[in-house]
Amino acid sequence: MWSDALGELTRGMEVVEFACGIPHLIKGEYSSDVGTGVDSYSLMQPLGVVAGITPFNFPAMVPMWMFPLALACGNSFVLKPPALAPTAAVRLAELLKEAGLPDGVFNVVHCSNEDAEQLYTDPRIAAVSFVGSSGVAEYIYKTASAHGKRVQAFGAAKNHAIVMPDADLDATVNAIMGGAFGSAGERCMALPVVVAVGDETADKLIARLKPLVEALKVGPGCMRGQEENEMGPVVSDTHQKKVLGYIDKGESEGGKTGGRWPQTARAGLRRGLLCRRHPVRSRHPGDDHLARRDLWPGAGDCARGGL
Repeated sequence: MWSDALGELTRGMEVVEFACGIPHLIKGEYSSDVGTGVDSYSLMQPLGVVAGITPFNFPAMVPMWMFPLALACGNSFVLKPPALAPTAAVRLAELLKEAGLPDGVFNVVHCSNEDAEQLYTDPRIAAVSFVGSSGVAEYIYKTASAHGKRVQAFGAAKNHAIVMPDADLDATVNAIMGGAFGSAGERCMALPVVVAVGDETADKLIARLKPLVEALKVGPGCMRGQEENEMGPVVSDTHQKKVLGYIDKGESEGGKTGGRWPQTARAGLRRGLLCRRHPVRSRHPGDDHLARRDLWPGAGDCARGGL
């Protein structure tokens, strides 16, 4: 988990470095004599005030995808961070102030989701970027565009991997473990469902996944070095209950889990908002509750399919 956090910052810094070269990209074009006595040129101009509404799963990286380019293009930026993970945004503001950015150019607003509606309806804000759930993304896109704003809104995903009978299972299993359980599964690139084509493929795949899932080091995300955990806590008590409830629902519909944490450890894991996830075997990728819901994080749902 510590490595994931370092990776998040590295990917955010890549955008900062890209934004440092923005003058080359916004210098415009010039064409002479496009007609008799006519020259043509283009100018890039800032929009004005732009806003970003960001999710809890990457509280530093996603804002760093947005504001460096907005600021480099001459705009001022209003960031609404997630209520569940607000401190990274405050630290970013402190660093920008320390670097000499004038007051009012980068702004952080802590507010409820309802109050945040002003960011995509206020006429003083020219553009909005959003990353979060699909339902909210659709609502913000419709609302902000109806108020004449430029909008980009990125929603969630229910990613699937299809494992064919001739797949290299060693490479496949490694990819599945990283996709399903990296960053505690709380990312839009996560892999919540694996569809194994054919019962034989599914049996082999689950046999390989089960011991790896049971061996995952689950615990606090702040541990480093040899003590670093592979999967940390989910973001809130509500989220933990939702995930565990989905897993229980999948079992009640005939799915089989690949193993649970020891009974004596469950209370502590629940207090720490930790979820030990399991490969879940279902009959068909579309016939149960787990397959149709975006768990976020994924539960390593291994479904059976056929061609």
